[in-house]
Amino acid sequence: MNAIATSSAAQAQQDIVDEFAFFGDWTERYQYLIDLGKQLPDFPEDLKTEDYRVHGCQSMVWLVPSGNAEQMHFQATSDSAIVSGLIALVLRVYSGHSARAIIATEPSFIEAIGLAKHLSPTRSNGLAAMLAKIKAYAAASLGVSQ
Repeated sequence: MNAIATSSAAQAQQDIVDEFAFFGDWTERYQYLIDLGKQLPDFPEDLKTEDYRVHGCQSMVWLVPSGNAEQMHFQATSDSAIVSGLIALVLRVYSGHSARAIIATEPSFIEAIGLAKHLSPTRSNGLAAMLAKIKAYAAASLGVSQ
């Protein structure tokens, strides 16, 4: 199961790299990110609490885990269009996998599509905070500290 989950996370990352390869410049890539963010499922207002807020992001971001160590799911939202797009990418890679696979999966797509070079420092910090929160939720579901 873990090998399958890890390979499907790897496949999700490769799919993201392939999709971004279609766009010639970063104006188009940012627009694609915004479009992805608009496709996120509606996020319940009652979950926009301090408990689920991701600190370290300049914009407001909420991330809610569900499931268990065998299969974790995440829902998230942001008040920023581009950050919502980043959330959509992160959820594609990490949601629906086991806690062990989540912890083992490095977000290689960030470098592969050039995001690391094209995000502002505050957005990069926010993305790192989201990834850290997802891995912390996964570690907590396993009863280990990250």
